[in-house]
Amino acid sequence: MDGDLAFRLAELRGQISDLGGAIRQLQRSGLDSASAQLLITRRRAELECLMNLRGAAVTMPATQSASEASR
Repeated sequence: MDGDLAFRLAELRGQISDLGGAIRQLQRSGLDSASAQLLITRRRAELECLMNLRGAAVTMPATQSASEASR
């Protein structure tokens, strides 16, 4: 499962990088980049959500152990 999450995070980072390049090219050409900007915003939000889930999964056992130790 952690491998799937790591793969998805890497995939999203790659998509964000590609979209950033596409946005720059569109802007240099004087074309509308609104749809690409919306998509990159959605991908960044998805990446942030996955990173928060991953962080919560990693820190949760440590938090539980600390609370159990204080009992």
